[in-house]
Amino acid sequence: MLKSKTFVKKTRSGGVLKIVREHYLRDDIWCGSEVCKECKDEAPVLQEHACIESDLCSYPHYLIPDTNVLLHQIDILVDPLIRNVIILQTVLQEVRHRSAPVYKRIKDAIHEKEKHFYTFTNEHHRETFIEREQGESANDRNDRAIRVAAKWYTDHLAKKTNGGSLKVVLLTDDRANKEKAEQDGLIVYRCEEYIKSLIGNPELMDRLALQPDDQNEITGSKLLFPEHLPLSRIQSGIKNGMFLQGTFHANRDNYLEGKVFINREGEEINEVLLQGLQNLNRAVHQDVVAVELFPKERWVAPSSVVLQDDSPNDEDADEDETENNVNSSVLKPTGRVVGVIKRNWRPFCGMLSQSMIKEATRHLFTPADRRIPRIRIETRQAANLVGQRIMVAIDGWPKNSRYPNGHFVKNLGSAGDKETETEVLLLEHDVPHQPFSQAVLSFLPQMPWSITEEDLKVRADLRHLCVCSVDPPGCTDIDDTLHCRELENGNLEVGVHIADVSHFIRPGNALDQEAASRGTTVYLCGKRIDMVPELLSSNLCSLRSNVERLAFSCIWEMNHNAEIIKAHFTKSIINSKASLTYAEAQMRIDDTTMNDDITKSLRGLNRLAKILKSRRIAKGALTLSSPEVRFHIDSETHDPIDMQSKELKETNSMVEEFMLLANISVAQKIYDEFSECALLRKHPSPPPSNYDILIKAAKSRDLNILTDSAKALADSLNNATVENFPYFNTLLRILATRCMMQAVYFCSGMDSDFHHYGLASPIYTHFTSPIRRYADIIVHRLLAVAINADSTYPDLMDKHKQTALCNNLNYRHKMAQYAQRASVAFHTQLFFKNKGIINEEGFILFVRKNAIIILIPKFGLEGAVFFDHKDRPSPRLSFDSEIPGVSVPVPESEPEAKKPKLDC
Repeated sequence: MLKSKTFVKKTRSGGVLKIVREHYLRDDIWCGSEVCKECKDEAPVLQEHACIESDLCSYPHYLIPDTNVLLHQIDILVDPLIRNVIILQTVLQEVRHRSAPVYKRIKDAIHEKEKHFYTFTNEHHRETFIEREQGESANDRNDRAIRVAAKWYTDHLAKKTNGGSLKVVLLTDDRANKEKAEQDGLIVYRCEEYIKSLIGNPELMDRLALQPDDQNEITGSKLLFPEHLPLSRIQSGIKNGMFLQGTFHANRDNYLEGKVFINREGEEINEVLLQGLQNLNRAVHQDVVAVELFPKERWVAPSSVVLQDDSPNDEDADEDETENNVNSSVLKPTGRVVGVIKRNWRPFCGMLSQSMIKEATRHLFTPADRRIPRIRIETRQAANLVGQRIMVAIDGWPKNSRYPNGHFVKNLGSAGDKETETEVLLLEHDVPHQPFSQAVLSFLPQMPWSITEEDLKVRADLRHLCVCSVDPPGCTDIDDTLHCRELENGNLEVGVHIADVSHFIRPGNALDQEAASRGTTVYLCGKRIDMVPELLSSNLCSLRSNVERLAFSCIWEMNHNAEIIKAHFTKSIINSKASLTYAEAQMRIDDTTMNDDITKSLRGLNRLAKILKSRRIAKGALTLSSPEVRFHIDSETHDPIDMQSKELKETNSMVEEFMLLANISVAQKIYDEFSECALLRKHPSPPPSNYDILIKAAKSRDLNILTDSAKALADSLNNATVENFPYFNTLLRILATRCMMQAVYFCSGMDSDFHHYGLASPIYTHFTSPIRRYADIIVHRLLAVAINADSTYPDLMDKHKQTALCNNLNYRHKMAQYAQRASVAFHTQLFFKNKGIINEEGFILFVRKNAIIILIPKFGLEGAVFFDHKDRPSPRLSFDSEIPGVSVPVPESEPEAKKPKLDC
């Protein structure tokens, strides 16, 4: 059956365009119920006797939620208790447009057979499709479509059950929709009253998201925040330049401060500083907001106070006491949030701050992420949740509430428990860590697997070469090996051989899509979250010793001065002769009695690597530093029993140099072949203001740091030494690392600046770690097409899709780094848990008005030591933001030399 509509549209040139829209309808769409014998053509989804027990609905019933119930009550609907749910096409389409996370969760629920969720395509069913009436809004039309579908189901099932013992219940929190449904004779309830009626499941009430009316009821009448402007005014204000649009980033160390990074190119101002609750105006970290800029006389410098909210029960406290430093020479544009364009809320992990009032149901939840405000929730199980890590979702933030309102989602486990804390940090950093699905695993090769005759025909046979790998201890996902040998003409042949992961992961299948989504392997302390299934990461793709493996080889002919004469790329077959740790490789190089082929190869590589490194540094490559520690884990309890700062050997640098060289060589090759769609990696040069903390720290010791170029910075860092303070140079390099911009993946056809600032290289990519980075798989595919070793496919040559992929990879890479740091921090806490007092050398990194930030290198620990303390009076201090220090005033009679000073 066909519905068609014809109308005319005037074109810009004054002509008339005739448009015909067609909508196809069917009368054979199955209802999905097992009680229906007429339209059933496959296994039924909706079960008659798998219904929910309810005091309101004591009869077997199916649920039909409307769009708002699906959007706001998703945490209820995905609970195992809720089943036999009909998701209408109208509802699913609206949810898809309004919330991608909710859409994904409901799609996952539909695919779970035990949930019995059925999608009914009411928009293409002859009896449930409706036209939009004249003057009817799109929202009202959709509400009517939902009621029509619910009415059809009610009548349809009544015919199939002889009198209608099986009912349909419509869930809606819209008052007008509910009244109209009742007039149509439908069974309809508000979500809250239906959930309250469920038998034996009172904890589900905690998961109810509050509706706007409910939120206003539980907050005070005092107006705490300015009203947000309507979206129409925001959009016109942005268009005429009155407002700026950007992403809000809360300050981790000061909850009364944040920045808005302006999204639009071409704006003179790229960030706006916000200070004080009123100016933050209910913005939550990562929200897209509209800001109004203040006049220049109101611009201030960022606060030098470390400020954490330590009064969770004092909801009426006036905490707009941000310290404004207007005397600083570096003033920042400031402003206020006038409206929220897009909320970026997600479920947050943290702990409950139990109310002081006995029997209270209203409590404050403290998120693990300090950038997220406390959230007010109502729960009846607070006593059971004390000391537990829980998840909470925000429902809204009324203008008369000090905190946003939310609801309990789920209990994650006891705080401090290793499994619980690992789950928390994975959730908080959005690391996909669910087991690989059967759809993904179905694309793995069948075992036993072996290299075929076909592989031998199309690959270079390099099994005779003395190839070996050098990695950290315990590494099982070995994706790179090296070799070096002398050629007959006196030159050297050097090879980097990388696991050929792209042979096993073909474009577009479920395995490829999952790897692209995960983006990277995440290495936690004692745990690894793989990007690809273990069969590939630790077995078939891992270049272990004494087994034949498929590889992608980058081979150079070099002279003895490490100058490349020619480069060659080929798919290959290798057989690694040794899997060495950095220490084992270093021992071979240093032991003069060892002269086997592996050792000679390592010595050749090491000698060339030193030349390559010195040449890179001469060009301006930076040698930076970060405090890194290594844990020794108990094999039985998996607790850290020892920790020490990582010791780097020559062999670490040796491997790094050849990986860098391979990445640069491959980057040039794929760019030469595909100038519009090469996946490259760049490192932008930092803006001058980023170096302020570094320059100030160096001046505290009368040293000068030049930042005009990477070479100037590298040279001045090399010269920045202090007598009797050897670690000072390392401190400067740690600070320099924090001044850097994030390196990012990008598509060559969408950018013109390819330069990698830190490596001082004009072009760069990632080719050497395809087991753990999806970017490398794409680079392998591009290189394979470039050397005619594989065929291309549309997405590989689409620069817009390549850019979207790069955006996800950059996000996943950043989140993985943060998750890894959080894991180190947690294991450090475990290590010190029962250690008592330990004396260890520490250094002051930063001085703030009310605290000093201290680094303890041996343990990689960094934290704030506050001057203020509840149990003792605060010391009398004078603070000058222009001088990197804090002075303690002393009587005039005391000699100047005895005045204590804390220097950075």
